Amino acid sequence: MMRKHRLAECRHPVLHLLPEVVERPVLGAGRDGGPAGPAEAPPGAAAPPGTGVPPGAGAPPGTVAVARPVEIGAELDWDAEAWSEVRTRAQRAGRAYIWLNLVEQRLRAVVAAVLRPVYEPVHGEEWVVAAAGPAGQEWVQRAVAVREVSRRKGYLLDPADDNVLSFLTLPQLRELMVQHWPCFEPYFDDRREVELALDELEVTRNVVSRNRALSLTVLAQSERASARILEILGSGAGVPSADRLPVDAVEDLVGDRYADVVQVHPDRVRLQRQLPAEDLFGGARRLDATGIGLNLLVQNFSGRRMVRLAESGCRTRLLFLNPASSAVKRRERELGLKKGELSRSVEMNILHMRRVRSKLRDPGAFQIHVFDETPRFTAYLVDGDGPDGVGVVQSYLRRARGMEAPVLVLRGGGRNVVRHDQHARDGDHGLFETYREEFESVWLDSRPVS
Repeated sequence: MMRKHRLAECRHPVLHLLPEVVERPVLGAGRDGGPAGPAEAPPGAAAPPGTGVPPGAGAPPGTVAVARPVEIGAELDWDAEAWSEVRTRAQRAGRAYIWLNLVEQRLRAVVAAVLRPVYEPVHGEEWVVAAAGPAGQEWVQRAVAVREVSRRKGYLLDPADDNVLSFLTLPQLRELMVQHWPCFEPYFDDRREVELALDELEVTRNVVSRNRALSLTVLAQSERASARILEILGSGAGVPSADRLPVDAVEDLVGDRYADVVQVHPDRVRLQRQLPAEDLFGGARRLDATGIGLNLLVQNFSGRRMVRLAESGCRTRLLFLNPASSAVKRRERELGLKKGELSRSVEMNILHMRRVRSKLRDPGAFQIHVFDETPRFTAYLVDGDGPDGVGVVQSYLRRARGMEAPVLVLRGGGRNVVRHDQHARDGDHGLFETYREEFESVWLDSRPVS
């Protein structure tokens, strides 16, 4: 806990500027060596209170105005609101820094890969200085000086950073790229696009480097620009599901802390704002879904789209709760629904899926089953048999409909773990695999719908 600090009571020559004053007698100011009388008071002098002298009649004899010492200090404590504000600033700045760091490292690698073979055979270790040329002589010499200071003081802990290129800033790396664009042109289509994307990052870079407040708008702009630059520079995630659920820079670095959970939403409405059904199911090559009525799929993805999806090669397995089972009746009582209301809804969804299946040339690629067990969760597993799977999972709550239950979005496949702890070495899989295994278990005990 931060202590409250106050400056001690002090006297200072500038205190005479303060408006509050007191009157202090001056001894020996009278004609006879005693106190000065009223008649000897200087004209216009104010009389102190309690002296019996009316205002405007002048100050008592032998008085002079002096400043009263006052306490000067500042409250240094932060309240809860101030702490919340600075934490928010730090979180936004940290997220932006991750993006900036990735972009700078990627751009540095690209510049080295393109320009090093051109200049190093002639200039050796000084190839960066030669590449900067006369136009960049000032900032490249500054980078050389900073490198030498870092060497002497032992700041270089990684030998890979012991080169001039590692000390160039993002604008300087961009300048090298622009100066030598003919060398980069075979690898990139549009120079202007690269420059515009890097320009968008300058505001964020200045804000983060000076620890100023970063608004959500600027943060979102920098994230979009960073993702675009990384895409242009050919550093895609290498995961096909990135088109469906883009890999976030923070997820790349610290995602292992949260297993394979990449998004959490308080309800399905907010999920569909961030991940619409078209983005989730469109282009799938395999779709496994289990739940009571599978409303996320049936009511938000049209039958025509499902037919086209199946005709394009997607293999689908849908697992509904049996509308005639006792589990449906118990669920109706939990939600306070009228008798038969939930079972009729499930029946309508099954009939709709049967109509979709009837239009397919290969009905075997579109399977519909029902189960009689107590439903514990609803799950939509897209491309769960490959390294680019995406899953949407909700647990059933006693008094909440599926639309109101919290949602977890999972990314299937492997993940490059940052923290090499014991759990990582043991090869523990994430939640996606757990729900996939549960789906397979229920599927084996289910019955097909004709």
